[in-house]
Amino acid sequence: MDSETPPHGRVAVLMIDDDRKLCRLVLDYLLPLGFDVTAEHDGATGALRAVEAGAPWQAVILDVMLPSLDGFEVLRRIRRSSELPVLMLTARGDETDRIVGLEVGADDYLPKTFSSRELLARLRAVLRRSGARPAAGLPPLVEIVVGPLRVRPEARLALLHDHPLVLTPVEFDLLASLARAHGRVRTREALLDEIRDRHYDVFDRSIDVHISALRKKLGDDARQPRFIRTLRSAGYMLVDPESP
Repeated sequence: MDSETPPHGRVAVLMIDDDRKLCRLVLDYLLPLGFDVTAEHDGATGALRAVEAGAPWQAVILDVMLPSLDGFEVLRRIRRSSELPVLMLTARGDETDRIVGLEVGADDYLPKTFSSRELLARLRAVLRRSGARPAAGLPPLVEIVVGPLRVRPEARLALLHDHPLVLTPVEFDLLASLARAHGRVRTREALLDEIRDRHYDVFDRSIDVHISALRKKLGDDARQPRFIRTLRSAGYMLVDPESP
């Protein structure tokens, strides 16, 4: 078996991209590595396929520029009913596209100048973060309790006042990382290194976008945070809002 082949059976991926040649290249590359790629070339059709009842997908590769519906609108429709891992592709790779995609709910982004190995690495990363494939060699962790918040990393479950939080894979990993270090500062660089499979520029704003989304789901206010505090030029810290 190829060392990069998913160990727990084949992985079903939906690719929504109007570049048929690129879709074929991705399919041919991923097929022997344990991935079954189905391609849709139209935004509206792709959105329907992504959320159809009984859909087998474990991840979506989504282009920004699509006919009928652009990738951002497709992603919005997916996020109405699903936390399916989504890897976005952008032809230009500019910051605006990346920030908009992350704000809408993308788990990662990749400029269209990507190499096949980088695509594979990013795809495996979003699958691992989503829990579709457990990360090898990591021991299970006990429940982490921070006031009314409980995080169970091994089950990828977070509860606030005993109500489950609906988090994207990246948001969950951020919360778990902050929870493990609660009461201590986690730098932006450390958080990025932990939730991504490569080093990002220190000025990359993606971490701030994900933290903002996580705060909203915690009912937090950035101006008067109860859970996630920002320490200027340092990073973020999760605190117990019930502690004096």
